[in-house]
Amino acid sequence: MSLPEVMLWKELRKRPGELKFRRQHPAGIYILDFYCAAAHLAIEVDGWGHDSPDVRKKDQTRSAFLRSQGITTLRVPAKVILEDVNLAAVRIVEVCNQRLPEK
Repeated sequence: MSLPEVMLWKELRKRPGELKFRRQHPAGIYILDFYCAAAHLAIEVDGWGHDSPDVRKKDQTRSAFLRSQGITTLRVPAKVILEDVNLAAVRIVEVCNQRLPEK
């Protein structure tokens, strides 16, 4: 795992918002950086390499496959995590909570 992924995992493994996250979760031929099953949300940490056209195309293909499986992808720039990991974790929890079924 990259440094931003390690930093984010340290926060997500604390179960913020009482949500459970998995790291390196398999989904078809892909391995997701992080996954919240309750919210059907994949969290992908994107470094500078994701700015190239080839990688963007692969990311689009991956996201389309995940959508076909009922999973939404949230892409979090590595820079955001490095600048304020707590803010990144709070935003992830917000997105998860928006996706949770009504109780």
